[in-house]
Amino acid sequence: MKKKLAALIIGSLAVLTLAGCGGSGQAAVPAGDSGAATESAPAAEAASETTEASSDGASLELKIGVSTAETDPRNIAAEQFAAEIEEKTGGALTAKVYPSGQLGADADLINSLALDSGTVDIIITDASNFATYEPLMGISALPFNFADFDQAWAFMDSDIEAEAEAGLIEQNMRVLAHYDNGFRCVTNSRGPVESPDDMKGMLIRTPENPVIMATMTALGANPQPLAFSELYQALQQGTYDAQENPIPVIYNNKLYEVQDYLSVTNHIYSGMCFTIAESVWQKLSAEQQEIVQAAATASADADRQSNRQQTDDLVSNLEAEGMKINYPDLAPFQEATASVLTDNASTHGELLDKLNEWKAAQ
Repeated sequence: MKKKLAALIIGSLAVLTLAGCGGSGQAAVPAGDSGAATESAPAAEAASETTEASSDGASLELKIGVSTAETDPRNIAAEQFAAEIEEKTGGALTAKVYPSGQLGADADLINSLALDSGTVDIIITDASNFATYEPLMGISALPFNFADFDQAWAFMDSDIEAEAEAGLIEQNMRVLAHYDNGFRCVTNSRGPVESPDDMKGMLIRTPENPVIMATMTALGANPQPLAFSELYQALQQGTYDAQENPIPVIYNNKLYEVQDYLSVTNHIYSGMCFTIAESVWQKLSAEQQEIVQAAATASADADRQSNRQQTDDLVSNLEAEGMKINYPDLAPFQEATASVLTDNASTHGELLDKLNEWKAAQ
């Protein structure tokens, strides 16, 4: 009860904070893609279908919530996870993947785990989306943090990231593995972004993520949160000028149909946390925990390789779909966002020092 009460208090504070910052008008919940913390009809229906499990070997179907489309690498990797645990447990454990925000936007999914609502058992979402529950979780998403995929993956698997994630356990969230979402880039329908000056006043959709929003503000844009499931229509209607996401997300969710320009800014690395409800984890036997952990790690490896390959391959596909693509000089963007690192120094404390030491040793 204490954990649930704490989560409710944090959620209420998040609502007041976003309202004071001129939010999108949606109910604000802990950092993520956005959306209210209430269960949708499909979510409630899915929750009612859960088969209870315990360490005595009773069966359990795990509900996996993801905000992006079925074609996204994280959904495909999650299906691999589901197949592996079913095979390895002889059907005692199964999993069903709910893509496209069926169980809620990223913020809803995080909130559901924190409240132990039973709506969802496993979520796959950006590490920094957890920052409202545990501020240290924003460390991986600081702007221009990593040079390439290998460095980013090494950090996500490091003791530094593990230290940040340790604070989530008491919030009913246990991170088992790290998926990949790639490096975030800006798309818009106004023109190519060659410098931060081209972003001034640009109304850009972001997830309800304090680090990403601060980065966009530092670049001169006007970030406004919106659930990912609502993004396509909002761009189609011209409600927003722009959005920012990794190349695989842009292609796999057909954002090229409603955006004309892609600027490869690579401003933030988006590492994903494959996260299970701690209450569910504790229901599993030691053998089941070992199987689930191994399957999560294997699926994360598959997801990472898929994302790296798609990041390389899909640029030409986006060009074929009519997007105009440019590669701006990133030095002015790095300079403009330097304040995001200094502003977060007190939040991340010694962990930021450890990150800088870690990068210097690479």
